Amino acid sequence: MHIRLSPKAEEKLRYLRLKFLPRTLFFRTMLLIFVPLIVVQIVSVVVFFDGSWSRMGRRLSENLAADMSFIVDASQQNIKKMPEIQQKAEKILGIKTEYYDNEHKYQEINKAHKGSKLVVGYLESALAEKFPTAEKEVWLNKDESLLIVLVNTDNGLYKFETPKKKIFSSSIFMFVVWMVGTSILLFLVAVLFLRIQVRSIARLAEVAEDFGKGIDNNDFKPSGSSEVRKAAIAFIKMKERIQRQISERTQMLAGVSHDLRTPLTRMKLQASMLPDGEDKKDFLSDVDEMEKMLDGYLAFVSGEAGEKSSFVDMNEMILSILNKFRNKKALIRYATNDEVSAIQGREQALKRALTNIISNAFRYGNTIAVKLESNDKKLWVAIEDDGPGIPKEKREDVFKAFYRIEKSRNKETGGVGLGLSIAKDVVTSHGGTIELDDSEMGGLKVLISIPL
Repeated sequence: MHIRLSPKAEEKLRYLRLKFLPRTLFFRTMLLIFVPLIVVQIVSVVVFFDGSWSRMGRRLSENLAADMSFIVDASQQNIKKMPEIQQKAEKILGIKTEYYDNEHKYQEINKAHKGSKLVVGYLESALAEKFPTAEKEVWLNKDESLLIVLVNTDNGLYKFETPKKKIFSSSIFMFVVWMVGTSILLFLVAVLFLRIQVRSIARLAEVAEDFGKGIDNNDFKPSGSSEVRKAAIAFIKMKERIQRQISERTQMLAGVSHDLRTPLTRMKLQASMLPDGEDKKDFLSDVDEMEKMLDGYLAFVSGEAGEKSSFVDMNEMILSILNKFRNKKALIRYATNDEVSAIQGREQALKRALTNIISNAFRYGNTIAVKLESNDKKLWVAIEDDGPGIPKEKREDVFKAFYRIEKSRNKETGGVGLGLSIAKDVVTSHGGTIELDDSEMGGLKVLISIPL
């Protein structure tokens, strides 16, 4: 029977799973091993206690209580034969017996201490059945090797001493120790085995993440189980195909760039020979616009494919970018953050992404604020301006290639609609995110997050 939960109940169940279940494969697998192991151990101990141990302890205690009852009955029939009964009880039954008449039964007796219910519980129950009207006490001596049983009858007090092993076997503790010991050994073996298996999966994930950031781990070799090795080999082949495609694309674009720039240069030379006038000015302007579009397109599709990853000082990079705009008529707010460590990435790609965003801020705003923060896991760069901003319904579209809020490609605003597209492509390739939001300064806020 399938029970269909409401969307709210499913959401709550999903939340509880995420909250209480371990997140990593290692601890989830250990949970699958450890919980059944504990359950099996508990069930085994309970079944052993409730079956073999309790049945054996009950029978031994009933036999001992019956022997003591026989000694009491025999002595009360003829108290004069008590010395003979004591001698035979100790020799045959292994029970040392002492008798105190009513005049001496209240003398001080060394009882040592009470035994636990686990040891004397069944014996106390058996004595209650054999001596329903007499007062009964069960004690252990100091080293807990002897049982001391006191039975106070109307005719006198009987003190019995017998080895504890008559009703209790220490093998129960050996059984529990054996079970716990083997479980711990199995758990340690499982931990070592899983660490080896999980290490290969974690290494594959790390290499895949580094490849997405532009870091090429050439020393990576498949390891682990056959499934993990197969996934690693498939990843290596995929990486080689992607690198080959990027290389072929870059070479093709380099040829396209050369082929297109040659006629554009020839057109410039021919236009320079034309008489001055509005037609010449418009023609040269169109040629410049075509060059700008060509440069932007090549920059967008190339993606700095050939650049190697290195450690980049973000403070120094942002300062170098801002220094290029010092001659702009805009107020710049930036305070260096010495606590931010260098990050690993492609320096030129990151510089180009930040330059695109900062140049947009200078293009549309009069006051620009740049803030740099980080913790142990991530680095944030916030770029704000007091310009007109971007409407919320268009903030996703501006990341599309060649998309511009201004429909006409006028020459005053500049650009071909690739600045934010390139920036998002670079940030995403470093494993980060880029978001647009309203700035407290009244304009646009661009928040870049990159994992360390």
